[in-house]
Amino acid sequence: MTDRDAVPFDLASMRKQYRADGLSETDLAATPVEQFARWFRQAATEGGLFEPNAMVVSTADAQGRPSSRTVLLKHFDDEGFVFYTNYDSRKARDLGENPHVSLLFPWHPMARQVIVTGTARRTGRDETAAYFRSRPHGSQLGAWASGQSSVISGRAELDVVYAELAARYPEHEQVPVPPHWGGFRVVPSAVEFWQGRENRLHDRLRYVREPDDSWRVERLSP
Repeated sequence: MTDRDAVPFDLASMRKQYRADGLSETDLAATPVEQFARWFRQAATEGGLFEPNAMVVSTADAQGRPSSRTVLLKHFDDEGFVFYTNYDSRKARDLGENPHVSLLFPWHPMARQVIVTGTARRTGRDETAAYFRSRPHGSQLGAWASGQSSVISGRAELDVVYAELAARYPEHEQVPVPPHWGGFRVVPSAVEFWQGRENRLHDRLRYVREPDDSWRVERLSP
């Protein structure tokens, strides 16, 4: 890299001072899903975030080779965290070989992040169909048009396929659910809530699932 190509910033000096108030054990809800709901509500209404439900989904294949991408969370409850994808995509192939997964919610404007670790399983077809039918018509066509993660010759190839689908399924016609498309539910084994604090002495509180499905809370050093 030449000096001309170098990043025009002093990266070593780039830092923010985080908030004085933090997260204590007495602040926490009884379960991680309840606590997540609290923080998500704040992120969605007060946090100034463009897409508070955007999360980084990290997977690994059978050889342990990792990959990450941003995906939108579409549902969460006591059973887990749900997202949808093409079952032929890299993330889905990884999860077929290795169901262990990590979800990261990077809520930077609030100096917060949530990390969910657990295992993924496919949602039922009825659940998938119900969500698919709630999507905009164009997104439904896009699920058919995109062979997600496959190599294509160019944008034109994608546009041609989409145009053909749009002609086949105009706005007033129901688009069938693609057999290669559906949801994953991530069942958490641990959920960490990270709150940025002054002097990099951040608060990190983690719920860990016990064998009887109760939750133990532990504090991690920052």
